[in-house]
Amino acid sequence: MCHYAEKSYKPHHVCVACRVSFKLYAAPGGRPCPRCSVPMVRAGRDFAAPRRRDAKAWSVVAAVLAAGLDYEGFEPCGCGRKPAYRPRTRAQLRARRAVAARTGAPLAEVLARVDPLTPA
Repeated sequence: MCHYAEKSYKPHHVCVACRVSFKLYAAPGGRPCPRCSVPMVRAGRDFAAPRRRDAKAWSVVAAVLAAGLDYEGFEPCGCGRKPAYRPRTRAQLRARRAVAARTGAPLAEVLARVDPLTPA
């Protein structure tokens, strides 16, 4: 059964500077942040925002989104759920950045791995 085919779900949009997240439909020119008017980044349907005062967790979210990844766990049609790993702590982020620098692999590819040392 297609999960996303029956109902239209709003994806999360994030402003990392303000540390806020909203569930909004996509707009053609992007969605501006209601607090600072900077364009928000689409984070996906399965994004779980950290608390606003948790600056370390928001720095990890900023690095994941800057690498071009999002927090989508479903296939585009919603039929299957694929494991979508994203680092949650700075230690996990540091380990993956070190592996990417050492091996020359793209950072986005290494950030999506559960074990940074396991090749894709």
